[in-house]
Amino acid sequence: MVTDIQVRKLKKYLSQGKTLEVAAARAGMDEKTGRKYRDNGKLPSEISAERVREWRTRKDPFEGIWPEVLQFLETNEGLEAKTLFTHFQRIYPGSFGDGQLRTFQRRVKTWRCTEGPGREVYFPQVHVPARLSQSDFTDMSQLQISIGGQPFDHLIYHFVLTYSNWETGTICFSESFESLSEGLQKSLWKLGGVPEQHQTDRLSAAVNKPDNPEEFTRGYQGLLAHYKLQGRKINSSSPHENGDIEQRHHRFKKAVDQALMLRGNRDFTTRKEYELFLQKLFAQLNCNRQERFQEEQSMLRPLPSGKLDTCTRFEVRVGPSSTIRVKHKVYSVNSRLIKETVTVRLYAEYLEIWYGQKHIENIPRIRGGSKHYIQYRHIIDWLVRKPGAFENYRYRSDLFPTSRFRVAYDSLRKFRTVTGAAKEYLSILQLAAQDNETAVDDALRHLIDHEKNIDFAQVKTLLVSGKPVEPITNISVQTVALTGYDQLLQEGCR
Repeated sequence: MVTDIQVRKLKKYLSQGKTLEVAAARAGMDEKTGRKYRDNGKLPSEISAERVREWRTRKDPFEGIWPEVLQFLETNEGLEAKTLFTHFQRIYPGSFGDGQLRTFQRRVKTWRCTEGPGREVYFPQVHVPARLSQSDFTDMSQLQISIGGQPFDHLIYHFVLTYSNWETGTICFSESFESLSEGLQKSLWKLGGVPEQHQTDRLSAAVNKPDNPEEFTRGYQGLLAHYKLQGRKINSSSPHENGDIEQRHHRFKKAVDQALMLRGNRDFTTRKEYELFLQKLFAQLNCNRQERFQEEQSMLRPLPSGKLDTCTRFEVRVGPSSTIRVKHKVYSVNSRLIKETVTVRLYAEYLEIWYGQKHIENIPRIRGGSKHYIQYRHIIDWLVRKPGAFENYRYRSDLFPTSRFRVAYDSLRKFRTVTGAAKEYLSILQLAAQDNETAVDDALRHLIDHEKNIDFAQVKTLLVSGKPVEPITNISVQTVALTGYDQLLQEGCR
């Protein structure tokens, strides 16, 4: 087959005055072929393009159902060709084989490109230094990070400047307003300045529902006003509008995964060690962006005189069950506060309980699907007085600090009545509250391991004796006698 290069050589030699015979020979073609390309003045590729077949060589297998197909395609642009093909296989059994799927897909694709509706157009944006920042939460659970051997499921509040791609992040556990406030403020203070605008997706913590006259929530409006930021949000179901942060999510998690592979394991001794690991990684990612970042940094607006408090305040009345309800979650407080109104300062990871301008205590904030957090020390004194309430107590599962306390109660239930077992167990639990929970847990482990009867007196005796309980890591392994292997070898030789 003659190529375009050969024909160009032919024309070159002809233009130099060579005869057709010589020019065709030098171009590597027959004289007759050379005459054809000399006379028509076209390249082989141009001739092939003119010969494109526009007629069918076989009957269209989908001609009978194509009007029905068009009804589906015109009604719903999101329907995939494979879904439609399976649908017509089902309603016309035996008419279409699996091998015709690719033919159907090509037919649908051709219709969409030639007759279907236009597709959404994405318009590349020009980024201006210090104008726009974006942020969002990203789930890190797929990276299987653990702390102290325990899975550490968490999110990262991720912040990026769209011009320089400078980024930073903060560990958090929910997409709450408190996490957003803390993450954004930490990012701005680490940045050392404030850009003109900040864009998020439609977080419920920041953006009101469409029927609300206010665009942003009151808390988020206050946060933006404190830093003199102009708030922006994306349209519904349009994550591409937050494209910079979405792309940084992907690249950041890939970088974390690679760094963990180099590290050799995904377990960290403490959360602080993991935080330092992330800070070092962010610094490495940002080191190649310094030129654009310095350009951007010089144009940032100054920070305010101080940070805004990252908590949300609630005035809550303590119920008769010594509990309060905050953000649809139940927490226990000291029974002394029953019927009183306390101030709750809700932070991203904990609650502060205040009464009469006095800080009473901190309580861990509930994560995930759990709906209650009952601290047995708050109510144990009254449970001991009312042991009958224990068996059917709504939050009884929270009254087993460790698995050994649960084993102890189950053991007591085997040999005592319901009330008797509750009295004995609550006495042990009260001992843990008054003395030392860890010591009581060790005493229970000792009794369980030695298969002794569990009761309050036994636990109390172990605590009073002061005798150290054998550590759980103290495992004795008998020395293996190697003479047995010698005998096996001798028998094998025989």
